[in-house]
Amino acid sequence: MSKNPRVDLSSVVAFDADGALQETAAEAQRHSRRAFLRRGGIAAGGAVAAGAVLPGLTAGAMAATPKGDVAIANFALTLEYLESAFYAAALKHAGLSGEHKRFATTVHAHEAAHVEALKRMLGSAAVKRPTFDFGSAVQSQSAFTSTAITLEDTGVSAYQGQAPFIKSQAVFKAAISIHPVEARHAAWIRQLAHENPAPAAFNPSLTKSQVLAAVAGTGFIKS
Repeated sequence: MSKNPRVDLSSVVAFDADGALQETAAEAQRHSRRAFLRRGGIAAGGAVAAGAVLPGLTAGAMAATPKGDVAIANFALTLEYLESAFYAAALKHAGLSGEHKRFATTVHAHEAAHVEALKRMLGSAAVKRPTFDFGSAVQSQSAFTSTAITLEDTGVSAYQGQAPFIKSQAVFKAAISIHPVEARHAAWIRQLAHENPAPAAFNPSLTKSQVLAAVAGTGFIKS
C-alpha cells in the first residue's frame, strides 16, 4: 500500500499560461502513461474523453461508430473502472460515516452503472478492469474527501475538454448526459469539505495529456 499521506494532483492539473504540463513530470510518468493509453485503447494522437453511454446505445449500434469514438469509450471505461473501484474501496476501508458515507454509496452506484453501460455498449471490444491500489487515499475520511474532490474535478474537466472530439451523435449525447452528473458529484463533495462548490464562473477543460498525466501520476493503476 502507498505510504503517501494523501493524493495531491494539484501540480498535475494546474494550468500554466500555455496550458502545458511540465516536461519533467510527463517524463517521470511515461511508462505508466503508455500502459494507461494501451488499456484505454487510445492511439497516439487520438482523442480522449471521460464519457458514458445511454442504455439504448447497444453493442450493435457501436458497429457503425467511428473507431475514434470506440477508443474514447474504452478510455472512458478505464476511468469509470477507476472511480468505481475507488468508492468501493473507500466504503470498505475509509471509516466513512454520515453524509460522507451517503455520498460514497450514491456515487459508487453511479460509477458502477457507467461501467456496466460502457461494457454493454462495447461488448467484446471493452478493455479489462485494471488492478488498483489506492493506498492511504482510502484509509481515512479526510484522505478520501481530498482524493474524491480531485478525481471528480478532473473527470468534469475531461468531459468538457474532449466532448467536441466525439463524432457519433449517440455517443456525444450520452457523454453530455453524464457530464452534469459528474459535476454534481464534484459540487457535493466540495460542499462536504466546506469548500465552495462553484468556485468560478467558468470551468477550465483538460487536454488529453493533462488527463493522462493526472491519472498516471496517482499511481492508483497498477496493471
